[in-house]
Amino acid sequence: MKYYLIAGEASGDLHASNLMQSIKEKDENATFRFFGGDLMQKVGGTLVKHYRELAFMGFIPVLLNLKTILRNLEICKKDIVKFQPDVVILVDYPGFNLKIAKFLKLNTTIPVTYYISPKIWAWKEYRIKSFKKYVDQMLCILPFEVDFYKKHNYPVNYVGNPTVDAIMNREDREQTFEKFLKLNDLPNKPIIAILAGSRKQEIEDNLPVMLKAVEAFTTHQLIIAGAPGIDRDFYTKSISNRKVNLIFGQTYNILAQAEVALVTSGTATLEAALLNVPQVVCYKTPVPKLAYWGFKHLLHTPYISLVNLIADKEVVKELFAKFFSVDTIQKETEAILFDSEYRQNMLNEYERIQNILGTENASDKAAKLIYDKTKN
Repeated sequence: MKYYLIAGEASGDLHASNLMQSIKEKDENATFRFFGGDLMQKVGGTLVKHYRELAFMGFIPVLLNLKTILRNLEICKKDIVKFQPDVVILVDYPGFNLKIAKFLKLNTTIPVTYYISPKIWAWKEYRIKSFKKYVDQMLCILPFEVDFYKKHNYPVNYVGNPTVDAIMNREDREQTFEKFLKLNDLPNKPIIAILAGSRKQEIEDNLPVMLKAVEAFTTHQLIIAGAPGIDRDFYTKSISNRKVNLIFGQTYNILAQAEVALVTSGTATLEAALLNVPQVVCYKTPVPKLAYWGFKHLLHTPYISLVNLIADKEVVKELFAKFFSVDTIQKETEAILFDSEYRQNMLNEYERIQNILGTENASDKAAKLIYDKTKN
């Protein structure tokens, strides 16, 4: 059968590539065409647009790039119609993907599966109406999403969490600290990992403050996990003359060997928890006090990090909006590094989160559900 996938960022590329691999194991005649990234391309098929050309975040960047976004939408619509897939699989990225779902439902008979539900439980809950109208199959990766959709009388499937799969199946899971240091020509010092986001705007906003907050910890070495699709030169301005290492393509290895991680909100917070790395969640917002007011009064969620949302309590400190500063990040990092009881409590909660998520292979279960529904 023919499958068309749309992933608009690095995490979507990772999870879509694993899903494609699982689909291939169930459908030996699978043919793929997609908007995505390098990992999807490695599995096989035709890359129409790279997610680097799609990733615009925030009101102003979207406004400035509106022509490009609209052009990409038109290219995608026409390409799907020309390809005539048996199913279109949308991976998160709701601003773009919901428009594609609507177009397909109103203009074609091509079924639509949504893999990795957008976080409409946090905000834009009204989008549930669009899912009911335009999406034929919704596959969720967070346990609490099932209850959310049930409340709206919308049947969904929980398939497990693909981040669990990615962590368990990573190539270097047996790598030692010594081997990691040797392979990357690093000194024998404990590591503070810095994950400043996957988009340029996030990195520009977060990285300088994160670096300044931890530069005083001279007993540790700082390692930035370079984001896929971002050039090394882009980081230079934020790094300046600081003593810091920038390593690409080894995010899981860096986290696995780190003593603490500074992480922007998103999938990376869950990755850190699954790799048992105590973390500080850091996220800069414009107009901090107003942004925090909006979070408290307009969003339908008590937390911004997946770790706390899954645990349904504060496990990791969320230093965002008015709480985001050099001083607050430095103090929280210090507590994790030097308060053993505080550190152990966080690790104990990580174990509970891991039990909640379970060990089910999300990619395999999702592939089976998609294949069975499509072939029938």
